[in-house]
Amino acid sequence: MSPTDPAPDRKSLPEVDFDLDDLDADEEKYLDFYRKVAVHEDMLVPLAEHHDGPHSYYVLFDRTTTWGHPGMPQVLAVHLQRDREKRTFSFEHAPLPLPAMAQSWLIHRGCPSDAIALAPLGPPPADEATRALELRLAGDGDHYAMGYSYTSGDPDDMVIVVALRALDERAPSPFRVVVEEVDTETWTHTLREGGFDTLGEALQWCDDRLAGEAGPLPPVRPAAAVTEIPGVMSCEDGASELGVSSTVRRHDAEIISSRPAGLPKAPAPRPPGRSR
Repeated sequence: MSPTDPAPDRKSLPEVDFDLDDLDADEEKYLDFYRKVAVHEDMLVPLAEHHDGPHSYYVLFDRTTTWGHPGMPQVLAVHLQRDREKRTFSFEHAPLPLPAMAQSWLIHRGCPSDAIALAPLGPPPADEATRALELRLAGDGDHYAMGYSYTSGDPDDMVIVVALRALDERAPSPFRVVVEEVDTETWTHTLREGGFDTLGEALQWCDDRLAGEAGPLPPVRPAAAVTEIPGVMSCEDGASELGVSSTVRRHDAEIISSRPAGLPKAPAPRPPGRSR
């Protein structure tokens, strides 16, 4: 069981249909999609999907991740574009720790924001603060870079921690931590956000939370209180800071909702993380 797993009392779960029959003219593309996405198609549970002509957008819960490395993201975002005349298709995919981040990733690839609502499969939000933060994360996800995440399937402490960095150098609390926690007695979840001045502080809080030793999340500073924001670190600096001692595995940084290749965007500093 994991924080994003569908409700345990649900006897039958929906199945994903990628609708790729007869679109195998490009055999390499077809095999690439199979290897990266569809190899365990029967283990992918659709949490949300939207279809618009040749385009399809999916938020999927990947049940196979519970077999892999501890802490790996368990939500998969997939964007398909079919070309039925040429009998082929193109695709993008991204593993992400939270459904709201997958929604954001898809929205910034053309999916209407009001068309990718989550099905009521997992534990519902426990309060209005959770709903509001999830809506903001889905809408503003491209304002942040993800430096680290860890998904814990411990039945006694079902939690997801995510460390983010604001891409806007002027943002208050340039490093954020969002935490999803599941109450297994009520089968609801909460999502909370904290603000940090440095990446090291954000990662240390994540480590402490996973060890059960964290204090309350520090609040995000309001914009009016900011008088000076340090410059955003370079990729090399980020790689060094991500290497601080940790009890859990660090994932390479990636933009949560980076726009598809070919679309114009304002220059943005690279997120912190190891050099690829």
